[in-house]
Amino acid sequence: QVQLVESGGGLVSAGGSLRLSCIFSGSIFRFATMGWYRQAPGKQRDLVARITFGGGPNYADSVKGRFTISRDSAKNTVYLQMNSLKPEDTAVYYCNSAPVPRDYWGQGTQVTVSS
Repeated sequence: QVQLVESGGGLVSAGGSLRLSCIFSGSIFRFATMGWYRQAPGKQRDLVARITFGGGPNYADSVKGRFTISRDSAKNTVYLQMNSLKPEDTAVYYCNSAPVPRDYWGQGTQVTVSS
């Protein structure tokens, strides 16, 4: 069964930190490069970070130096540590395979950064 469950979002002041988690299931994700995407109101969903099965990370310029992606393959979990948050980071965050996501999406987790 394919499932993506994101958690860890919330309301934080600018400069604060949050750690997102995504538990994934399904053989299609087991060895896949996984990514974190975000979608702000009225905007397209963008990939902000991805990590290979072997642990190699890649980041969008907008989050480089502030966000850190990691994964625990034994737990089928991918994390996103977000530091120095800015109001423009406000969005719903989703995980999926990357850079090409599957058609299945979880419910996402809302991150709101107040100025």
